[in-house]
Amino acid sequence: MLYHLSGWLSGFWGPFRLLSSHALLLAGGTVCAALLTYALLPKLCRYLPRDRGKALLKDMGGMKSAGKPTGAGLAASLVSLPVVLLFAPLCPWDLAVVAAIYAAMLFGYLDDRSEKPWGELRKGLLDAVVSIAIAVFVFKGHAESAGGSMKMICWVPFVKTQLLVPGWIYIPVATFILWFTMNATNCSDGVDGLAGSLSAVALVMLAVILYVVTGYRPVAHYFLIPVYSESARWAIVAMTAVGSLGGYLWYNAEPSQVLMGDAGSRFLGVLVATACLMTGNPFVVLALSPVVLVNGGGGLVKLVLLRFFKAIGRDISQGSVIRRIRFPLHDHFKKNLGWSNAQVLMRFVLLQLAVTPLLFILLLKIR
Repeated sequence: MLYHLSGWLSGFWGPFRLLSSHALLLAGGTVCAALLTYALLPKLCRYLPRDRGKALLKDMGGMKSAGKPTGAGLAASLVSLPVVLLFAPLCPWDLAVVAAIYAAMLFGYLDDRSEKPWGELRKGLLDAVVSIAIAVFVFKGHAESAGGSMKMICWVPFVKTQLLVPGWIYIPVATFILWFTMNATNCSDGVDGLAGSLSAVALVMLAVILYVVTGYRPVAHYFLIPVYSESARWAIVAMTAVGSLGGYLWYNAEPSQVLMGDAGSRFLGVLVATACLMTGNPFVVLALSPVVLVNGGGGLVKLVLLRFFKAIGRDISQGSVIRRIRFPLHDHFKKNLGWSNAQVLMRFVLLQLAVTPLLFILLLKIR
């Protein structure tokens, strides 16, 4: 909104023209979201449901969270919504994407509030609906006409030339990435600050890529990737979420006072995946969220394998590796190696900080 008002406001006072600067809007959105979340979250916590703890993880402190306000993802994301609308100049299709992201958050919050947790099938189907909607909205808003049909201009690893991807390929691939990242992030939410900190690292890196690489013509041309004029706008959205995360993590640092719940983890997961789509390379998520995908996504892969082999009459659950490795991986390190929550958080974040730049450079240059 401020971007579109800058021309009119500058007629009253010249410096208002700075509101057309994406750099200023990015910084302003980040700071405003952080301060608002920090100030309002304690007041909003009284209206949130209470966590019931995890009886299955009682031996690893799973009941320590019982009684704490959960679903803070609802409060933090709703606080940041007006900031996003104020600072990020989004087109109608991008606003539809934002609405779908918030729908994922709302489904997570309703699960947090439910006396009986929703089943895997119900949650999986709702996540799939949201993922399909976002994939379609992204394609509709950013595809270009080529050869008589709409196609998305993409760049991928190991291929130097730009690709024109039709919707029947792009939408299913994007849907899977959105769904998997959302659920992997949700599974990573079991240690105070872990999912939030890892997502913050990914979103900061994404903001840099969206603003400096894919959104800046000289750099994009140097790396032989397409230029996306809307990239800087999604950098603002990503950093606004980081600001809100900062305000939340202030209260979520161990020992946590409030928990994000499924509302927050689903919101962060789908936002990271969506921002990756906006870079023009959906596979960027492999480089920017490697720890999240392995930590939480490994459990999803293990579950699928166990059920598949069981369906064909083979039980692989007794294998030594399958039996010994717990998922999500943070549970394995806590239970089997005796790491504390603080050690898991610090070491996982350091690992992501070390691995992410290397993977991204490899993904960008080996083409």
